[in-house]
Amino acid sequence: MAGVVYNRMKKYIFLPLMILIAAAASFAQSKTNEAIAKQIKTLKADKNITLSYDDASNMSKIMVHGDDFGSDQDKRRGVEALNFGMAFFYQGKTLTAAPETINFTFWVLNKKPKFAESHNWTVTIGSETLDLGDARYAARKAENMEYLNFKISRENLEKIAKAADVKLKIGNAELKFTPEHLRTFANLLKISNPVD
Repeated sequence: MAGVVYNRMKKYIFLPLMILIAAAASFAQSKTNEAIAKQIKTLKADKNITLSYDDASNMSKIMVHGDDFGSDQDKRRGVEALNFGMAFFYQGKTLTAAPETINFTFWVLNKKPKFAESHNWTVTIGSETLDLGDARYAARKAENMEYLNFKISRENLEKIAKAADVKLKIGNAELKFTPEHLRTFANLLKISNPVD
């Protein structure tokens, strides 16, 4: 009889203990907005990366504003300016999982549309070419702006961030990510990882 009681007690103690361990492991693999904000500052990424929280929707957003590709690349591509932005959202004020995909938008300033007809995006890293798909294209003619909207997988962004020489082609325009762009991608990947 004592053995039966002991086994039952063990069962009732073991189950809550396992739930506590699972909860602690889950908490250890999450990052609060406070920790993310601190990490952005520590990485000196606050020039390009911002964190915001919206009370009404209970959603947090991490946004990246990438530097221009540079006047030399802009002139060769026949545009006035070419920048990019990235963003992803998560529920609440705690990041519990790294985003599988990230919204990625190129902003193009030019008097005449440059990418209306052709806007597929490919990236070349060494001998590997990544086909990142066709953009969801939008333009604001009154502002001389074109927007090329993509979703990039975390896996592909990691490949790009780790490379030293990354060429990209959007439509017929060939460009190269700058070292600052690659640092920004690496910083975003660190920030968006709930496990430090």
